[in-house]
Amino acid sequence: MADFGGIAGEQLKSLIERIERLEDEKRALGEDIKEVYAEAKGTGFEPKIMRQLIRIRKMDKDEHDEQESLLDLYKRAIGMLPDAGVSAQAAE
Repeated sequence: MADFGGIAGEQLKSLIERIERLEDEKRALGEDIKEVYAEAKGTGFEPKIMRQLIRIRKMDKDEHDEQESLLDLYKRAIGMLPDAGVSAQAAE
């Protein structure tokens, strides 16, 4: 394949074919992952919660701690958790 407009045709074709192969592998891996989640569900585990755990395990500790703190703060703000400050004052 010749060069057109400064583009090396063979190199471009090779890169495109590699990407296509990787996309095929990615689809196959996605199917494998779905099968594992289905297996987990079949044995009584909740895939939605497993996905959350996997997402959390990818985070570094500081990021996770920050998200947990914000989640608690937001829950308190909308009344989903008791306000720690009010509880502490009431105990005094």
